[in-house]
Amino acid sequence: MKLSELARAGRSPALPLQLQLEDGAGPATLTLQTLLRVLPGQRYVGVAQWRGRTVLAKLLVGSKAARHFQRERDGAKLLAEQGLNTPQLLADGLQEGEGGWLLFDYLDGSQSLAQAWRELGAGESLTAPREELLGGALAMVAQLHSRGLWQADLHLDNLLQHNGQLYLIDGGGVFAQTPGQPLSLDKVLANLGVLFAQLPPMPEAELEQLLVHYLLANSEHALQLELLLKEVAKVRRWRLRDYLKKIGRDCSLFSAKVGAFGLRVVRRESEPELQPLLAAPDAYMQQGHQFKGGGAATVARVELNGQPLLVKRYNIKDLAHWFKRFWRPSRAWHSWREANRLELLGIATPKPLAVLERRWCWLRGRAYLITEYLPGQDIIARFAPYLASPPPETELLALDKLFAALLRERISHGDFKGHNLLWQTVGDCGRWALIDLDAMRQHRHDSSFKRAYARDRTRFLRNWPVDSALHQLLDQRLPQVPSTCPERG
Repeated sequence: MKLSELARAGRSPALPLQLQLEDGAGPATLTLQTLLRVLPGQRYVGVAQWRGRTVLAKLLVGSKAARHFQRERDGAKLLAEQGLNTPQLLADGLQEGEGGWLLFDYLDGSQSLAQAWRELGAGESLTAPREELLGGALAMVAQLHSRGLWQADLHLDNLLQHNGQLYLIDGGGVFAQTPGQPLSLDKVLANLGVLFAQLPPMPEAELEQLLVHYLLANSEHALQLELLLKEVAKVRRWRLRDYLKKIGRDCSLFSAKVGAFGLRVVRRESEPELQPLLAAPDAYMQQGHQFKGGGAATVARVELNGQPLLVKRYNIKDLAHWFKRFWRPSRAWHSWREANRLELLGIATPKPLAVLERRWCWLRGRAYLITEYLPGQDIIARFAPYLASPPPETELLALDKLFAALLRERISHGDFKGHNLLWQTVGDCGRWALIDLDAMRQHRHDSSFKRAYARDRTRFLRNWPVDSALHQLLDQRLPQVPSTCPERG
């Protein structure tokens, strides 16, 4: 196969795949064995065999191949020239009208820091293993900055650990200010903002604690926490906008089919397993356990390959109801969008897996949302034994964190009854997960958020009698937004 033919191979070309390439030593066959990342018609990254050795192959095709090839090669050379740990570039080439290719030393048995982070499990506190992992990442980033370079797409997937050492990868995102000279303060803050924006929000004290690891490796600048936090917030806003654009289109994260007679968006990683359920959601719901039936919505727990999932069907009750719903986004779509929003912001909610809309000439009808099933008690059941005494402090602290996150992100739930807040045990601690996101909203303006937060807070407290000790404790403990709650004397 030629590179130009690979450009037309789609997302899943048949493997193994052989390509005829030529370097300074003459022509040779590259045998691509596995694919690690695919951007159809543009980029194929995978493990391959080349001249008797295992390599990591980056194959760049399409109209932008020459530009992407130049950027990848320049970045890889910058890293190597500045003495930073990075896989060796073994061979490369650019064929006009065909595409470009770069072959790197394959670090067999390596693991990205993103994978290592996930293996540490869910949780928000900066434990010793988490600090060690992030400290190592920051020390490597500090070395990068001390040599005048930065990684535009800086995240934990671009740092590999192999045989006790860290390696920087993805030269396509590496740029230089003045090679060999320390990076300027504004670029340091901007680049660290990119890294921290992709980590769970953390208290300022923990952020300062982590910055020590950076400063021990690069003390060129005094880093002001306030300026860094502004950069982090700016990048988070951009990432959220960018991510929410992807949740309805075909991309590496989602498989999307949108047309006049239906909408189907599913997480690409889950698509193969979900196929039977996507094809017949009503049949699975009839066989499953229904929590709510009839009316505007039907909710059921279903089993798929031994895995429990939750399916929520948004019904059309009658013709009048259809006239109210057909012209606007379905409640399933709204919940899909808000669940993805919460997930990116690090606020617990069942993982959204797929959304379906039945359509006729673009007019919307019945719709479905498929998520993970989260077992656990809601807060009413969880706090039932504590009407006259304080609940466990760990659960109150988790509630504090949830409300702090909602305030930070200016998010209102819209139906904050206790049944929509589930307790999830995570390791040695736990967290509260939000469900039923039909009315959730992230507000642009403080004024609308204050009013919505006041309603949420009032509705939440109504879960318990006003004269109970629990109600009074929560009323004292829950954060207030100015002008939303009466001042206490």
